[in-house]
Amino acid sequence: MLIGIIETGRPPDDLKQRHGSYPDMFKRLLAKEDATLRFQSFAALDGEVPSDPHTCDAWLITGSRHGVYDNLPWMAPLAQFIRDAVGESVPVVGICFGHQIVAEALGGKVVQSDRGWGVGIHDYDIGSRPVWMKDAPDSFAVNAVHQDQISDLPHSAEVVASSPFCPHAVLAYGDKAFTIQAHPEFDNAFKRDLIESRLTGLVPEQQLSEARSSLARDPNSSLVAKWIVQYLQHAVSEASVAPAP
Repeated sequence: MLIGIIETGRPPDDLKQRHGSYPDMFKRLLAKEDATLRFQSFAALDGEVPSDPHTCDAWLITGSRHGVYDNLPWMAPLAQFIRDAVGESVPVVGICFGHQIVAEALGGKVVQSDRGWGVGIHDYDIGSRPVWMKDAPDSFAVNAVHQDQISDLPHSAEVVASSPFCPHAVLAYGDKAFTIQAHPEFDNAFKRDLIESRLTGLVPEQQLSEARSSLARDPNSSLVAKWIVQYLQHAVSEASVAPAP
């Protein structure tokens, strides 16, 4: 399976040197679950938005420091690409900003939440189990960093997991898309460096202190990676047997 990774953000240069780019992080994460996966990156933030959803078997949209309401020149083409991919049953995974722009593209709304920043390892309760998550536990924990949230869901979205802080934390759009607000690709070493490099002075110190403390435990990143891979395998299989329109 060839996964197109749509890069919508980059770590600070010093962190990128130590930990790699966001596409690098996803390659490491997902290849541990399926070593046969292949990857191709597209730098959407530089204007490299794919034109044909069938260029790859499936797509993954990364996180970004930008908000979907920033309306940068590459965002409208990316939103249209998402609609095209979903319309043509090419699976889409969205992470953080990717989670948000999929929702916006499909009729939802994203805002800067009055709940403020969510930073550190967060716990999420699973409320429904799509077929690719049929053996999921009742809850899981993974690294998060965001202040934007989906406020209004698209009609096609089903809430898979939530928390009191983030009610729309994981969404499924049938077999068409699977999106996650948190960051399974962020390990604790990167998160510690991110807190000190980018978030200090931006996020209130009390929240940063709590986030640092949360990193004493390990996130369930491999579990989320398993769900992503199982979703992609399921969705690609379903698309291959769907009748032609």
